[in-house]
Amino acid sequence: MASVILERSRKKRLEQGHPWVYASEVASVDGDPQAGGLVDVLNHQGRFLGTGYYNPASQIRVRILSQGPLAAMDTAFFAERFASCLHHRERFLPGADAYRLVYGEADFLPGLIIDRFGDVLVVQLLTLGMDKCRDQIVQALVEVVAPRGIYERSDVSVRELEGLEQRTGVLYGECPRHITVSENGLKVIVDIEEGQKTGYFFDQRENRASIAPLIQGWGGRSGITLQEVTAEDGTLQTLPVNKSGKPVTFPYWDGATVLECFAHTGSFTLHACKYGAKKVTCLDVSAHAIESAKANVELNGFTDRVEFVVDDAFAFLRNQVKGVEERSERATGKTDAKPGAKAAAKADTAKPMTAGGGRTWDVVILDPPAFAKTKSAVAGACRGYKDINLHGMKLVNEGGYLVTASCSYHMQPQLFLDTIAEAAKDAGKVLRLIEWRAAGKDHPQILGVDEGHYLKFAIFEVRSK
Repeated sequence: MASVILERSRKKRLEQGHPWVYASEVASVDGDPQAGGLVDVLNHQGRFLGTGYYNPASQIRVRILSQGPLAAMDTAFFAERFASCLHHRERFLPGADAYRLVYGEADFLPGLIIDRFGDVLVVQLLTLGMDKCRDQIVQALVEVVAPRGIYERSDVSVRELEGLEQRTGVLYGECPRHITVSENGLKVIVDIEEGQKTGYFFDQRENRASIAPLIQGWGGRSGITLQEVTAEDGTLQTLPVNKSGKPVTFPYWDGATVLECFAHTGSFTLHACKYGAKKVTCLDVSAHAIESAKANVELNGFTDRVEFVVDDAFAFLRNQVKGVEERSERATGKTDAKPGAKAAAKADTAKPMTAGGGRTWDVVILDPPAFAKTKSAVAGACRGYKDINLHGMKLVNEGGYLVTASCSYHMQPQLFLDTIAEAAKDAGKVLRLIEWRAAGKDHPQILGVDEGHYLKFAIFEVRSK
C-alpha cells in the first residue's frame, strides 16, 4: 500500500483523533496511490498513524478510516461499520423509525451520510473515496438494514471540491418520493427527492421536544382562571373561567401563541401544537415548504390552530416590529416612546397606520438555514443573525420565550451568543438563558473534531429593561 508521509512541523491533530490530513501537511508520497484508494499515513519519523483514502485533487488529501491497518473498503468493512451505527441508534433512540444512521466522521465513515426513513434509506456520497465504493455501500446496507429501497441524494456542491458531479437516483429497490415517518409521537411526511438535504433535518429532534415546557401556562394573561363551577346536575366541577365569569370551552385556552420562522416542513409547528399551543403562525419563504408543512399539520389534525405565511422572514419580522412601534407611539401619543428618550412630537392618531404588522407572540422560534457556509461569510452571518434575533425578541410578549438556532459551523458558539447579546442590548431586552443544546444523539461528536460541532440551539426568556 502507498504511504503518505507528514510534515514534521504540522499540528498533531491526527494523534488527537481528527480524521483529516490537509495537502499542506503532506511532506511526500511513497508509492503510487490511486485517487480514492487507501493509503497508510506516517509521521515524519515513519511511525504509522492510520489508514485513510486519498484524493490528490482535494485540499483534504487523506481522510482517516482506521487507526490501525485496513486492507480494503469492501462490503465486509462497511457492514461492520453499519452494524455499529445501527446499534448506537437502537440504544439511544429505541423504537424510532427515522434518524441519521451514518454521520460521516463521527461514525468513522468520513464523507458518508445516510438517513433512515422507515424502510427507505437516503445516501449522500460526499467524497471521491466514498463515491468509488457506492456498490459496496449498497450491498452492506442491504445486508445489515434490509431496506425496501435506497435513494441517492448526492446533489451537493461539496462534491465538486472532490472533482465529482452531483447526482441523484434510486440505488436499490423501491423508493417512493413521499414517506411518512414518526418523530416524538408526531407523523411527518418526508419528500426524499425534492426536500432539503436528504429530505428532513433530524438534528433538531430532541431540541424540538425541549419546547414542551414553554407552551402551557398562558391562560392567566387573558384573565382565565380555574374555578369551581356548579354544573346543571348540582355537582362541582373545576373549569376555566374568563374575566366575565363564563366558562371557557376552547380546549387550548392555556396554550401559547407561537411564531415559527424558516419552518421548512413545519416541525416546530407540529411540536408546538402537540404540546397545546393556542395558535401557531408557520412561516417560510418557500411555497413548496409551506405546502409540505400544511400536509404535515393536516396529517396530525392541527389545521384549526395553524396559519401559514409565505414570506421572507427578515421582511416579515421587520414589518411586525414596525407595526408594534407604531402602535406604541399612538398609545403614548408620541412619535418616540422609548424609555428615557427626549420629548418628541405627538403622534397624529387621526392618520391611518402605515405599518401592516404589529402582532406579537408568546414564543418566537428562529431556525434559519446556515448563514455562514465559509469562514469569509462570518461577518455577514453575524449581521443576519443579529437582525433576525433583534426583531424576533421585540415580538416576544413580556416574559415570553425566544427559541433560536444556528447551524453554521463557522458561527462559533461564543460568537453566536455574543451576537444575540448585542441584539438584546439594541432591542432594550434582558435575556435569561433557559436551555443550551447541540445536535441530537444520532449526530454524535468526536472530541477534537470541531467541524462536527455545528448546531447551536438556545431558549431565552425575554424581558424588557
